Amino acid sequence: MGSKRQQLTDPSPLYGGSLWSSLMYNASSYAYTDQPSQFPVVWLHGLSFDCSESDVSEFLHGLNIVDVLFVHRKGRFSGEAFCVLSYPLQVDFALTRNRQNMGRRYIEVFGSKRHEYYHTVANEVSEVRSSPPRKSIPRARSSDDGKDVAAHTGVLRLRGLPFSAGKDDVLDFFNDFELSEDSVHIVINSDGRPVGEAFVEFSSAEDSKAAMVKDRMMLGSRYIELFPSSIEELDEAVSRGR
Repeated sequence: MGSKRQQLTDPSPLYGGSLWSSLMYNASSYAYTDQPSQFPVVWLHGLSFDCSESDVSEFLHGLNIVDVLFVHRKGRFSGEAFCVLSYPLQVDFALTRNRQNMGRRYIEVFGSKRHEYYHTVANEVSEVRSSPPRKSIPRARSSDDGKDVAAHTGVLRLRGLPFSAGKDDVLDFFNDFELSEDSVHIVINSDGRPVGEAFVEFSSAEDSKAAMVKDRMMLGSRYIELFPSSIEELDEAVSRGR
């Protein structure tokens, strides 16, 4: 989601100015050393059942998040997630958030290994593919009622996008439909960072309804949830990121 030279943004007050400057300098130097680096991923435990990617992003505010993978077991959200960061030094910053609160819950943060993350990705993909159609494993905050009977206006909301996903990825996801880049809107927060959601404007309500066959299909290693939406909801989401 950025090169290794990308600076950390908006440091938390947890970090003092001089300490932060020192760490920033060390991060730049570290990125160019030849020594092998640890895989930049942390494991979060204790998340609420309705936790979303934007909640995780806010909890790790000031760090550059590449991806959030919610963990499911036997079709249920486990309260755990793997969070991939931009580069290894950020793991140390993330670990300082251990046992800090997210809402009313305190979250445990642990270091993790590359093979643990990819093993979990494989398990998630395997479980989704082996599930019956439209009864795939629900992601966190996926229990919205009435999506099958909601009126279509030509706009769909996508949830579960990798933070690194761009308009081209969304267009490829809907490659059976005629869409332009202008019809895809990636949602960002007030810091200018993606929140894992997007809105897509189709040429008609019939097309958006037909596109619902893509609900919970895979985009890379992630499956994407689709919801009927509206121009008003799109405009509100876009305006929040300005």
